Amino acid sequence: MNHVTFTPKGVCSMQIDFDIDDEKKLHNVSFIGGCNGNLKAIGKLVEGKDAAEIADILRGNQCGMRETSCADQFAQAIDGAVL
Repeated sequence: MNHVTFTPKGVCSMQIDFDIDDEKKLHNVSFIGGCNGNLKAIGKLVEGKDAAEIADILRGNQCGMRETSCADQFAQAIDGAVL
């Protein structure tokens, strides 16, 4: 299992942590900072799911007038970890 710590840019969360197993499934997703309830929900929803599929779903999501979001930053973190 590979552990990833990612520092997002342009969003309220300050850190994203997650694990990717050998089958490229996500585990133990957690966000530090940001919208606590929503980000905990993302972690629960993606547990055990295919990392590339989740990145495809979340990539490009915006928060308000920002060009990114915590979900989009999570997709970028996944992209960096899977490649």
